[in-house]
Amino acid sequence: MLVISHGSRERGWISLVDETIDAVRSRMGTELQIEAVFLELVDGRLIQDGIDKLLAEGVTEALALPLFVSSGSTHVNEIGWALGAYPEARTETDLTPYELGGLRLDYGHPMGEAPEIESIVSDRLKRLSEEPSEECILLIGHGSEEAGFRESWERELSGIAERAAEKGGYRSWATALLLPNQVGERIEAIRRDRPGQRILTVGLFLSEGYFTQTVIPRHLESSGGLEACRYDGAALMPHPDVAAWIERQAREWLERR
Repeated sequence: MLVISHGSRERGWISLVDETIDAVRSRMGTELQIEAVFLELVDGRLIQDGIDKLLAEGVTEALALPLFVSSGSTHVNEIGWALGAYPEARTETDLTPYELGGLRLDYGHPMGEAPEIESIVSDRLKRLSEEPSEECILLIGHGSEEAGFRESWERELSGIAERAAEKGGYRSWATALLLPNQVGERIEAIRRDRPGQRILTVGLFLSEGYFTQTVIPRHLESSGGLEACRYDGAALMPHPDVAAWIERQAREWLERR
């Protein structure tokens, strides 16, 4: 299995991915060879490097699993096209088709509205919450300016937020994207329409880094939301349910073969 994520120049970002994959390997044992590869920024561990490694070890079939938050990510689509899963990319891309060398690949799906991501969000909200009946959930995602992709982001975030609010007994919920920038207008609307409600802010990003530590706090500050929001600064990893999701995708793929 190739587990594909974006990649980062931040060593801590990569370490969280590797720790998650190590947890999956320990659960799967020798059932499946698992390689963590990246779209960019990590020399020697790019997608083609992973394909070449599998081929060199005699692998003939593999699951390529995009470890991304949403199906609204343009990267998920362009990677799928370059791996031969789609006849064409839905957006402009600098990628060229990967050399598969006879490797038969099945292309999986990102986390989307998987129960594991909902569990992670619920756990993070519990740590922020004092009185759910007086609190509003605000989920923030990366988003996309591309038509069709943006709608996927909004649909999936809304589904997660709605179910988290129902499960946890929170007063209300809202979502915001960074692309296009919706954070300020969402916070303004919450403060106008739901005065007095504390805003529990959770960013849906795979790993801690620039977006969780810099971009979201900057948007909250510029919108005057820091005083109204409780923000945890965390990401999906290192929550164990990310590894659980990868393991579930692997086992379901093995059962289908």
